[in-house]
Amino acid sequence: MGEFKSEIDKESFSMSINETVNASHKFTIKGYSLAKGMGAGKCISSDVFSVGGYDWAIYFYPDGKNPEDSSMYVSVFIALASEGTDVRALFELTLMDQSGNEKHKVHSHFDRALESGPYTLKYRGSMWGYKRFFRRTTLEKSDYIKDDCLIMNCTVGVVRSHLEGPKQYSISVPPSDMGKGFKDLLDSEAGCDVVFKVGDETIKAHKLILAARSPVFRAQFFGLVGDPNLDEVLVKEIEPSIFKVMLEFIYTDKLPGVHQITGTTSMCTSTNMVQHLLAAADLYNLDRLKLLCESKLCEELSAGSVATTLALAEQHQCSQLKAICLKFAANPANLGGGELIQSPHVMQR
Repeated sequence: MGEFKSEIDKESFSMSINETVNASHKFTIKGYSLAKGMGAGKCISSDVFSVGGYDWAIYFYPDGKNPEDSSMYVSVFIALASEGTDVRALFELTLMDQSGNEKHKVHSHFDRALESGPYTLKYRGSMWGYKRFFRRTTLEKSDYIKDDCLIMNCTVGVVRSHLEGPKQYSISVPPSDMGKGFKDLLDSEAGCDVVFKVGDETIKAHKLILAARSPVFRAQFFGLVGDPNLDEVLVKEIEPSIFKVMLEFIYTDKLPGVHQITGTTSMCTSTNMVQHLLAAADLYNLDRLKLLCESKLCEELSAGSVATTLALAEQHQCSQLKAICLKFAANPANLGGGELIQSPHVMQR
């Protein structure tokens, strides 16, 4: 028994790893001279950007943050723009030299040790920065402003901590292939119990799967006024190709490649396909498909498609898509210097 050694004698270890998740945001202010005079404490804010699971924004005060400075300085701050408690972070703020000499004005926490460690932002709206970032008269005579334009680059490093230990055993788990399985079921037509008459085509499907994914199909087949014995449905509102794409989404939860459906790489054809698909998604209450179509239409927005897309957004209550179309159309540069394009149902403000 003296030679017996318990398993407790084996060595174990763990490691606490503290690191930062970093990302940068470039903030450009065009028409700097027009921003002056807005008053101390009033700022221009960048778009919100995400780092380390939190939202951030850059605030630029053309007349300074402090009234007592009498607009002698410009102020710059980086703010936590989402809910968070005790978010620890490092910052780097760079005012870009536009002369080509690369003599940028840099304030960085990444290349030097901070005595008290990373800054802690207690809550949404907490800010780090400089009330007296730059004397305004000096800034306006410098190479940091060119063609009335000022450029800042901000890097945020959110502190993350995690514990690692030995992993003696592991089993690789492949990603879910549920969508492929349902797609194979649709393609093989095995067990199909309903036929859709769409134009000149007949398309088979499974009522239970359709009902599980669409409230409209659920009501049609199994609702109070539905017919569970219904085995043939006439579809008048949708073209066969669009209906097939919609079915593929229902079975796979993925937006199929529209170029594969249309047989071309033409942006016009692709946009038209997605516009029709959005209408079909709205008809059958497929909210995720509707959002995917909205996102795709935003990516493909152009002077030639914005009017049609705006009208579509109004018709199907796509508030985000509508706002983006109006913003796009309001910029003359997007329309080749032409007039504002607006839907006949939208009042211009």
